[in-house]
Amino acid sequence: MSTTTPQETITVTLGERSYPVWIGRGLLDDHARWRAALRGKHAMVISNSTVAPLYLERVARGLDGLHWSSFLLDDGEAHKSFSNVGSALEALSKLGATRDACVIALGGGVVGDLAGFTAACWMRGIDFIQMPTTLLSMVDSSVGGKTGVNLPAGKNLVGAFHQPRAVVADIGTLDSLPAREYRAGMAEVVKGAAIGDAPFFGWLEQNAAALAAREETALIQAIATKVRYKAGVVARDETEQGERALLNLGHTFGHALETAGRYTTLLHGEGVAVGMVLAARLSERLGMSATDDTQRLVGLLAAIGLPTTVPAGFDADHLLALMRLDKKNTAGTLRLILWRGIGRAEIVSGVDEADVLALLREACVGR
Repeated sequence: MSTTTPQETITVTLGERSYPVWIGRGLLDDHARWRAALRGKHAMVISNSTVAPLYLERVARGLDGLHWSSFLLDDGEAHKSFSNVGSALEALSKLGATRDACVIALGGGVVGDLAGFTAACWMRGIDFIQMPTTLLSMVDSSVGGKTGVNLPAGKNLVGAFHQPRAVVADIGTLDSLPAREYRAGMAEVVKGAAIGDAPFFGWLEQNAAALAAREETALIQAIATKVRYKAGVVARDETEQGERALLNLGHTFGHALETAGRYTTLLHGEGVAVGMVLAARLSERLGMSATDDTQRLVGLLAAIGLPTTVPAGFDADHLLALMRLDKKNTAGTLRLILWRGIGRAEIVSGVDEADVLALLREACVGR
């Protein structure tokens, strides 16, 4: 692939806490660019056992002259846990990290969420930099400051809003990304279009084949468009009091599927893909949207290679019980992100559980 790939810089505008999102090839090696975001003499790179052998050495060359260490997780969603946060905090203690230290998250969404939460906890909050190495984390979890860990009861039930100092999205890291993880990342790109950008949805339909083939120009355009959309939402509603909740389209269903599958049956993006279809079908059931919109969504997800149906072995009543734990719910009632068609998502409070259960039973029948 060419080394002259265009680069994009998008700013998440939050006053004094504004930060850049750099998108392009070779950015991990652009030490002068991201080293400037480090303000102190201590740094800790949090990564995992899959990513670190591939990219840690390149990041380490940019840390020359600092007191730094690394902390590695095992790979997988199950390791986004309180116990690993405690171990990471112990590692910061051994490093002697001061309040101007920086945590660097080198990996996918699990690493980014845990590293950000660790940084939010150490001395009540220190700097961190996101270096996402998966498509999913580049277009979603690395931007916006959501951090956290899972509990057995559900995903991301504990966390904090803690914005990074910078996001370094080196698309070269996607060269080593397994096909399934790449497709899972595309689910979040589709989600952004489905929420509030119908023309972008149409562009994705036209470029599905190029994106599935990882064609670089199309890929950078897709990443930048999704990040630009999310950056705008975060700037307007940082702590998810209103509009930002729309970014959870498909997530209430998807998180329940992930949790029920013990984080091994579905990747996050796969859960979001199925969850978006369920949200679209529920919208139809409630008379909010047309079947044609659902069919277009299913068609685009399928063209990218994503699942659109609930896998075998899931129980509708169990899924509904998990959905009741979702953070968006209020006063004991379901609060879901539904839509009135492509590009027109909205928050719907007080959704009747009977409608949700009927949908889930239909989706789980015979599977």
